[in-house]
Amino acid sequence: MKEGIIKDTYELLIKELQTIISISYITIVGIGMLFNYHKYEEFGINIFEYADIFDFLIAPFSDFQILLFSTFSLLFVATLFRLDGYMMKKYPKAYSKFNFGRDKKPWYIMYRNAMFALSFFLYLYVAAEYYGSYAKQRVVDKDPITINFIGDKSLSGKLIGKTKDVIFILKGKTVSALPISSSVREIQVK
Repeated sequence: MKEGIIKDTYELLIKELQTIISISYITIVGIGMLFNYHKYEEFGINIFEYADIFDFLIAPFSDFQILLFSTFSLLFVATLFRLDGYMMKKYPKAYSKFNFGRDKKPWYIMYRNAMFALSFFLYLYVAAEYYGSYAKQRVVDKDPITINFIGDKSLSGKLIGKTKDVIFILKGKTVSALPISSSVREIQVK
C-alpha cells in the first residue's frame, strides 16, 4: 500500500517539476525577447524584422546579463510575494492597517495577485529600457571591428549584435545590417 502512495507522489512531483521548468523557460525566453528588443531599438532596429524564432529561443542564454537579470527578477518577485504572505499571517493587525483594511474584502486575494503580476511586468519593462540604454553605451564604447567581404572590400564599425542571418554594425551615426549569407552587401537601417 505504501509503495503505491510513494510512487504516485513521485510521479506527481515529476509532472509538476516538468510544468514548472516549462513555464520558467517560456518566461525567461519572453524576458530575453523584451530585453533584446530594447537593446536593438536604441539603434532604431526592429529586431523582430531580422530575427527568427530560434534567435529568440536562445536569446536569454546568449547574453549572460539577461539570464542573470531574468533569474534575479523571478526570485525577487517570488520573495516579495512570500514575504507579503508571511506578513499577512504573522502580523495580521499591522498588515490590515497597512492595507487600509482591504485584506478583509473578498476580492483582496485576486487584487493582491494581480498587483504583484502587474508590478513584475512593469519592473521588467523599466529594467529592459535601462538595459537597452546600458547596452547602447557599451556598443559606443567598444573598439571598431573590420568585416572583410569577398572582392577585397571591407567595412569598419562597432558591432551592435547579430542574429543567425544578419550582423548589425554602427558606423558613426549610421546603423547597417549586413546579411551573412547573401549577395547583398549592406542594408542601411538608420
